[in-house]
Amino acid sequence: MIDAQTPVKPDKNKITLVIHGGAGTILRKNMTPEKEKAYKEVLNQALQTGYKILQNGGSSLDAVEATIRVMEDSPLFNAGKGSVFTHEGKNEMDAAIMDGSTLKAGAIAGVSVIKNPVSTARKVMENSAHVMLIGRGAEEFAKEQGMEIVDPSYFYTENRYQQLQRAIEEDKIQLDHSKDKGSLDEPLPGDEKKFGTVGAVALDQYGNLAAATSTGGMTNKRWNRVGDAPIIGAGTYANNQTCAVSATGHGEYFIRSVVGYDISALMEYKALSVKNAAEEVVLKKLVQRGGEGGVIALDRNGNFAMPFNSEGMYRGYIKADGKSEVLIYKD
Repeated sequence: MIDAQTPVKPDKNKITLVIHGGAGTILRKNMTPEKEKAYKEVLNQALQTGYKILQNGGSSLDAVEATIRVMEDSPLFNAGKGSVFTHEGKNEMDAAIMDGSTLKAGAIAGVSVIKNPVSTARKVMENSAHVMLIGRGAEEFAKEQGMEIVDPSYFYTENRYQQLQRAIEEDKIQLDHSKDKGSLDEPLPGDEKKFGTVGAVALDQYGNLAAATSTGGMTNKRWNRVGDAPIIGAGTYANNQTCAVSATGHGEYFIRSVVGYDISALMEYKALSVKNAAEEVVLKKLVQRGGEGGVIALDRNGNFAMPFNSEGMYRGYIKADGKSEVLIYKD
């Protein structure tokens, strides 16, 4: 384990940021040019926000937090402002962040009034003795930490509310825009079906990795269901010795498969590359178990992978030289 205090000669040529905005049935035929442009604009804004921090000598933790906040503030993604509704017509959000240099992590789940869940997750990591806080306790902690608290109505978006109504009519627990049989598979006008969780992984000039994930969970979810995003080792994981991972998909499968840690373990114990490890888990293991979705994974040398077994995944990256790319579809 590299000690957090070990002096490392800064190397700006290493910095890398990779993001995702959800995976699922994302098809060109369901996407209007206007909608595609809107998604790409927010993804690019998120990339540039994190990149600027890394370029200016900021930490990978600072970069992933700021990057996620951009997507949490957009109604296009199932996190923060754009979170989906529970069966009771509420928004329950989850988020996690992890520091690859120390293996410290923070997470929150089932919160309804915290504007930027990822920032509270970081406060849990840095200003508490715990890893995960949930519900009212997490909200009380957020208030004590000076986090921005909003009225639950802030998270209301008409599109998400209509999704809930359709899910209730069909009596289905609906992954955010996920592929399903029946009328739920028909997109709302100008909308496509996806798992809209957002995530970011970063490598800073000091050689430190970090990962963060934020989500609104499943449409029509009940009983305070929590997915993989806030669970360390499942939807979020970072270790300087191996990689940083953020996942998006059918959370139950990602939890059972401990996706983030499994990718790290394949790199550590079998010496697989980040690409081969991520593909082994997402394209083989998850598929065999029936799990749909994808991950972004980044190693300490700046190599990264963005595999997914769904029709598409909102994803993008930016390298040290400023070269960036935002992708949506499989081809």
